[in-house]
Amino acid sequence: MTDTSSTDTIHDVVIVGSGPAGLTAAIYTARANLTPLMIEGEPSSTSDQPGGQLMLTTEVENFPGFRDGIMGPELMDEMRAQAERFGTIIKTEKASAIDFSERPFTVTTREATYKANSVIVSTGAQSLMLGLEAEERLIGHGLSTCATCDGFFFRGHEIAVVGGGDSALEEASFLTKFADKVTVIVRRDELRASAIMQDRAKANPKIEFLWNTSVTEVNGADKVESVDIVNNVTGETGVLDVTGLFIAIGHKPNTDLFRGVLDMDESTGYLITRPDSTYTNIPGVFACGDVKDSVYRQAITAAGSGCMAAIDAERWLEDQHDA
Repeated sequence: MTDTSSTDTIHDVVIVGSGPAGLTAAIYTARANLTPLMIEGEPSSTSDQPGGQLMLTTEVENFPGFRDGIMGPELMDEMRAQAERFGTIIKTEKASAIDFSERPFTVTTREATYKANSVIVSTGAQSLMLGLEAEERLIGHGLSTCATCDGFFFRGHEIAVVGGGDSALEEASFLTKFADKVTVIVRRDELRASAIMQDRAKANPKIEFLWNTSVTEVNGADKVESVDIVNNVTGETGVLDVTGLFIAIGHKPNTDLFRGVLDMDESTGYLITRPDSTYTNIPGVFACGDVKDSVYRQAITAAGSGCMAAIDAERWLEDQHDA
């Protein structure tokens, strides 16, 4: 939808961030005649990629309604078009500052400052990576950060998981449902995971461990074929022949913009909302999707919480109007 408003316009809803959560919130608020303004991020930014992490994936087979699967970018394009169809105004800009100290709230980008009666935060989270050149090229082509999303594609394969925490061992255990062998690559000589997760993984005959080891390169022109490894104690190098590599060294929610303003878990950075809602500590500001979800991190759960945020915002605005 073309934006005919000026910077003096006070929008009922401004959505910061896109992805499944933000776009679902946009669809619902647009259909409620709230004409949301979405600030979707910039393609050059790794922290708020328009469309979220699904723009970096290939085939998505677990989003309901697509029997034969759908490519991640295509799914996001369809959701974006659906949001625009109902009247969402989309700005391909990156939010650089916010002011939630009084209403109307303001969200500032390099191009403009937007005013809003309510704000929905859906800036998502990013998977921590190893910093290797091949990661960007091979993500979605044998390299993944989500076993639940991609494990099915590795039936009968030998694959590796990088990490030593609970998430890594959860990923490894899940992947043994499909892969013939899962090698867990741990950079130290011990795991950080909880005792129960360690016991479970060590008892699984399909899981092996490479201790004191780091991945130095991922090999393959258009798909993962092997990884180069180094022993962090001896310096000995080698090659591990695997057709899949899952990186499970953690996630970072994109919450720096809201630090000191919105309540968040100080150790992880995830936004904190009221139980069973998307309300933040500031009335009129709501949060949805991976920016507040450290547990599920799925496209469908993000979309569901985007729906919740839209309904919460709509009802909150009605209450303000009636007051």
